[in-house]
Amino acid sequence: MKVKIGNRLVGDNEPCFIIAEAGVNHNGDLKRAKRMIKIASDRGIDAIKFQTCKADETVIKKAPMAEYQKKALINTKSQYDMIKKFEFTDEQWFELADYTKDFDIIFFSKPPYEGAVDLLVKIGVPVLKIGSGEVTHLSLLRHAAKTGLPIILSTGMSTLGEVEDAVNNIYSQKNKEIILLHCTTNYPCKNSDANIRAMLTLRDVFQLPVGYSDHTLGITASIVAVSLGACVIEKHFTLDKKLPGPDHKSSLEPDEFTELIKNIRIVEESLGDPIKKPLASEKEIIKIARKSIVADTNIKQGEVIKKNMLSYKRPGTGLPQKYLDIIIGKKAKIDIEKDTIITWDMI
Repeated sequence: MKVKIGNRLVGDNEPCFIIAEAGVNHNGDLKRAKRMIKIASDRGIDAIKFQTCKADETVIKKAPMAEYQKKALINTKSQYDMIKKFEFTDEQWFELADYTKDFDIIFFSKPPYEGAVDLLVKIGVPVLKIGSGEVTHLSLLRHAAKTGLPIILSTGMSTLGEVEDAVNNIYSQKNKEIILLHCTTNYPCKNSDANIRAMLTLRDVFQLPVGYSDHTLGITASIVAVSLGACVIEKHFTLDKKLPGPDHKSSLEPDEFTELIKNIRIVEESLGDPIKKPLASEKEIIKIARKSIVADTNIKQGEVIKKNMLSYKRPGTGLPQKYLDIIIGKKAKIDIEKDTIITWDMI
């Protein structure tokens, strides 16, 4: 199955769709968000994804912060204050999306409530990203599905049953355009917690395109996911890991993203296709590297050929060893000198 996002097909046998998750790494600065878009486009990233949310619609005012958020050096005491600090107005979201049109990159965002879905539809995004925290937010899933837009659904913290409920709620709105992302919701995620094989379970159970939302440090886990068949890689993106904010430390800076893309494309090129056959580049090497049946001694015309008269040596331009038993017991038609490659017309 393939899903169309903007002008891109995403799915089996298509290039991996690479998403720079800008999230809130703009720190509420519209100019920084625009710089992120330009730099991401310049680096050949397929899409940039933000988080479109308002604190009043997302959390209660005393919602506690996660441990990694407390260490983010942003001087806030609650999730509410943190989200409030990074909010954009509706007008700024329109401006940001419009700015993206000047670049070869797809703009979209993650809506955590129905009003954000409606805003993103008005802006004209080609796809909606539903985060792991919304897997059990079934009314949001149905509302997003009603738009008819493709949905990328992250599945961190979820059981297989919860993912099934989420997928069925999207299906209930006659929307089959779903990509599932395996994810471990921790920042940063330990390599031992990446559990990338679960991505394959999602693919096999739901028969949908799958990918990996990578919260580990570095690029290795993403490369592994692509080698296992990830159609999408999503990775946090920042201009500077030293900036205050919840996601900067577990993000990639531009040069690291360039390295990620380079390695993903190498993996894709290296994977090839599942058919086992000699490649064109190997055909000349076959003649050099393989061996042929050769005379291991001088054999006279009319002499019965015995096993100890033959050996197996390069080059591989003659008869392979599988014909050895056929040749043994036959008579030589001509004199055969030692080290001569045996051919059928000699016996």
